[in-house]
Amino acid sequence: MTSVTPADRRRATVTLREALRELSLQLSLLNRQVGAHLELKDVDLDCLDLVNAHGPLTPSALARRAGLHPATLTGILDRLERGGWVVRERDPQDRRAVQVRAVRERNAELLGLFAGMNASLDQICGGYEQAELELLAGFLRRTADAGIEAVKELAGEETPRRPKSR
Repeated sequence: MTSVTPADRRRATVTLREALRELSLQLSLLNRQVGAHLELKDVDLDCLDLVNAHGPLTPSALARRAGLHPATLTGILDRLERGGWVVRERDPQDRRAVQVRAVRERNAELLGLFAGMNASLDQICGGYEQAELELLAGFLRRTADAGIEAVKELAGEETPRRPKSR
């Protein structure tokens, strides 16, 4: 059995960081293409993704999650609402408050644009055992949590944590 040296571990870690940067870049480019097909800006698509994942949300909660100034978010919500992607509704518990809800009927259009990537991911995942997939998912969750902490540190404010997954 061969032992792993500290230099081997550093090289492997650097390779992993480079792969994550490349993945981040490619996903950003994919999102930009999807946004262009939908006539949405990158930030619009980010906010739509947050509303789909965590909504309905108040505009202030969405602004915090997206790291945006509330005035900036107003313009984004106006564009998303005009495009039929979200609706602003009165909060049933507090009629003075407004919540932003994604229009679920539009999800098929959005998912259709990601179909090629999703099919590729299914094929890639098919080459891994269940335990390996769980290990990879755990790594990615922990990496996302590290990203949340880095954003929080750079912003100098409290950033909401992603719900813990099993």
